[in-house]
Amino acid sequence: AMVLFRSFVCLLVLYLLQGSDTSLVRLNNNGYEGIIIAINPGVPENEALIEKIKDMVTAASTYLFEATERRFFFKNVSILIPDTWKENPQYRRPKHESYTHADVLVAPPTLPDRDEPYTKHFKLCEEKGEYIHFTPDFVLGKKQKEYGPADRLLVHEWAHLRWGVFDEYNDDEPFYSASSKRIEATRCSTGITGVNRVYKCQGNSCVFNKCKIDPKTKLYEKNCQFFPDKDQTEKTSIMFMQGITSVVKFCNKQNHNEEAPSLQNKKCEFRSTWEVISNSEDFKNTTPMVESPPSPVFSLLRIRDRIVCLVLDKSGSMAGYNRLNRMNQAAKYFLLQAVENGTWVGMVHFDSTANIKSKLIQIISTNERNMLVNSLPIAPSGGTSICAGIKAAFQTIREIYSQLDGSEVVLLTDGEDNSAKSCLYEVKESGAIIHFIALGPSADHAVIEMSDVTGGKHLFVSDEVQNNGLIDAFGTLASGNADISQKSIEIESKGLTLNNNHWMNGTVIIDSTVGKDTFFLITWVTQQPIISLLDPNGTPMNISTVDAASKMAYFSIPGTAKVGVWTYSLQAKANSETLTITVNSRAANSSVAPITVNAKMNKDTNSFPSPMIVYAEILQGHIPILGANVTAFIESSSGKTEVLELFDNGAEGADTFKDDGVYSRYFTAYSENGRYSLKVRAHAGTNTAARNLRHPPNRAAYIPGWVVDEKIEGNPPRPEINKDTQTNLESFTRTAIGSAFVVSNISTFPLPDLYPPSQITDLEATPDGDMINLTWTAPGDNFDVGKVKQYIIRISGSILDLRDKFDDALQVNTTDLLPNEANSKETFTFKPGNISEKNATHIFIAIQSVDNSSLTSKVSNIAQVALFIPQGDTDEIHPNPNPGISISSLVLLVVGCVVLVTIILSVTIYILKKKKNPNRPSTAF
Repeated sequence: AMVLFRSFVCLLVLYLLQGSDTSLVRLNNNGYEGIIIAINPGVPENEALIEKIKDMVTAASTYLFEATERRFFFKNVSILIPDTWKENPQYRRPKHESYTHADVLVAPPTLPDRDEPYTKHFKLCEEKGEYIHFTPDFVLGKKQKEYGPADRLLVHEWAHLRWGVFDEYNDDEPFYSASSKRIEATRCSTGITGVNRVYKCQGNSCVFNKCKIDPKTKLYEKNCQFFPDKDQTEKTSIMFMQGITSVVKFCNKQNHNEEAPSLQNKKCEFRSTWEVISNSEDFKNTTPMVESPPSPVFSLLRIRDRIVCLVLDKSGSMAGYNRLNRMNQAAKYFLLQAVENGTWVGMVHFDSTANIKSKLIQIISTNERNMLVNSLPIAPSGGTSICAGIKAAFQTIREIYSQLDGSEVVLLTDGEDNSAKSCLYEVKESGAIIHFIALGPSADHAVIEMSDVTGGKHLFVSDEVQNNGLIDAFGTLASGNADISQKSIEIESKGLTLNNNHWMNGTVIIDSTVGKDTFFLITWVTQQPIISLLDPNGTPMNISTVDAASKMAYFSIPGTAKVGVWTYSLQAKANSETLTITVNSRAANSSVAPITVNAKMNKDTNSFPSPMIVYAEILQGHIPILGANVTAFIESSSGKTEVLELFDNGAEGADTFKDDGVYSRYFTAYSENGRYSLKVRAHAGTNTAARNLRHPPNRAAYIPGWVVDEKIEGNPPRPEINKDTQTNLESFTRTAIGSAFVVSNISTFPLPDLYPPSQITDLEATPDGDMINLTWTAPGDNFDVGKVKQYIIRISGSILDLRDKFDDALQVNTTDLLPNEANSKETFTFKPGNISEKNATHIFIAIQSVDNSSLTSKVSNIAQVALFIPQGDTDEIHPNPNPGISISSLVLLVVGCVVLVTIILSVTIYILKKKKNPNRPSTAF
């Protein structure tokens, strides 16, 4: 047993080193284990889909193994099947697997006919992505013409997901001016051959036209596309077009195209994809295999009824800071509103021992919810035995289910327990999921390991009542497997401590995507306030339930709540009072996805002074929402709160892509060691936010067609986006909670300035006669906060020299350039001097920022201006309005016609001459 425990601890340490990503994937002896491919509940039942997933992964494993020089393969894969599909003896119950942890989602397209595969990856180069999105039609092989074989594309997307590399193409910059003084397609490597054409279809008639050069950009016109040759010999690169049969490798340092404006170059400082992969922990911890790998092993798992057991701390320390009553308020909120119908719920109280207060009850109506509410603890007393509580929860679940697989334990505690580690191995082996709510600064840190290794949530709540942390924490514990239309969505969460002003007034926006099961909850500390609630028409609402003992009142709106602005007024009766209001709802219509917000940090443990990044993603289904005002509230263990405005501007390093619905910001304002919580509030007024219907970043390259035997064979054109459908959104508000994170090694002594300006990532350059215009987003003194002291702009004729020897490049005079506040738009115009490189074809420009402490930023992305007008194509493939006739056939036809005309002319001339000279003797040779 001790040997097993030691091996488990070693595995645990390796697992915890993988960071904050939600994936449960592990690398074991070159093989990836724990991969989850989840079929969305909205996908109609089709057993052929399961077989196609198996075929895709099996073939992809071989392709991955060869592409990574015999290093990696897919070892164990779980296919998560929705409960909307009928039962099958082959299907087992999941353990820690859920949609929350899915690595690959098989889900309906984002928009009709938009079957493009993509990877959700909004972090920095070398950091892991969130998930891969495939549609059922893609997996079933119905889109192979447009995107290539599914197995090869899975490896392309896996490189995004696992190693944080980017595409070696760029739909926004599909062509560039090469040093060869020609216009080239953005690709890697340049050994990939093909032609550039404009492909237009009207009805069933399609034509290919030669690309024209845009006089403004000096590059090809907007609709020009690169058509690769079907038969190639080039082996790179998988991150450009893995669908080409000869392509079996990633671009490396030797064959990498550093000139191209590919996303890989832009995001990874011109390093090749293989260089990034070779720097990954996966690569460093493995060596090439001698033997061929085994085929992947598949597990078929079907979602079952949700099982939750609340394990609530009632020890003596819960008497302080009104903790027991606050816990009960939050637990009632969870039981009465947040937890989904059909869920089995039980309850355990613990102090130094544990008591089962309610066996598992399936929630079917309000009767079961009220029964559970009546089982909440009344008085605090005793010590703290976390393991006793967990074991009692396991006992409760086993009374109905022999196995604990997939069951959830919600553990709330405020105290330390030195014996908590004693049941760590049992928890890991149980198959249950542990969600940990840490209340106050002293809650046990050992339980964090339990939530990490079981795929559960770790949430931190301070004793600052006005922050409403406990209710928020319980509200975020929705099922990881429920359809989004069934999940409880937090619309508003606010609190206020009142001293002189006795009123807490505000509004709540109910938008049309929500409104079902809308629930208003008000809490107080001292005395029940006077509560006024008006619907959008100004009609007063009666608060139906007042729970004076728990100091809370709530109101559930029958049916669907009216869309619009609801108004509340809370008048405190006590001189000193803390009031909170929480509003949540569910989707108004199961066929219309609600607007949702998800919040997270880039990692869950951090050592000072390393910066962190806050992320908040706003979506409607899978469609990004732009233009919202997004604010993050980060609270330390002692209750100190930092407020950050988040941006989706694609600038300053923290935000990788502009307009992808992910709002980001650096966080460096650490105040103390210990846990921190994250809360995000998103708001949009009428017509200020919009859906982004553009194709997502990190999407598979659409293959417009192939050149075969000197003839272009076009594929169906990519579905166009109808700009009329990009309508603005109505007003909405949302609140979301992120997992807790822990910071260590913060010094108690005064420290010098530790943080430089953030890297400029959106520098653009455009020529204007003999001048160059630059634009970029201003960084801050400390990453993206404040104002820098100065900018250093340098130019070079060599992109690599500017990257690697920035200080040696020619400096531009920026005396008149005065920096603005962070996130402002900067512009600067200059006349370039004579660069030292002979025969240079481009001027490359980069910026470095300097703060008041003389700390310098990373060198910016590199912009460029061509010193020549590039040449277009000189290939001999001509526009072919009839794809049925090849170029070679046309040539043969023309030659044949010329020969025929020559023969006819010769015969005619001969006959005429014979008529003129009938008696002239013929001459023989």
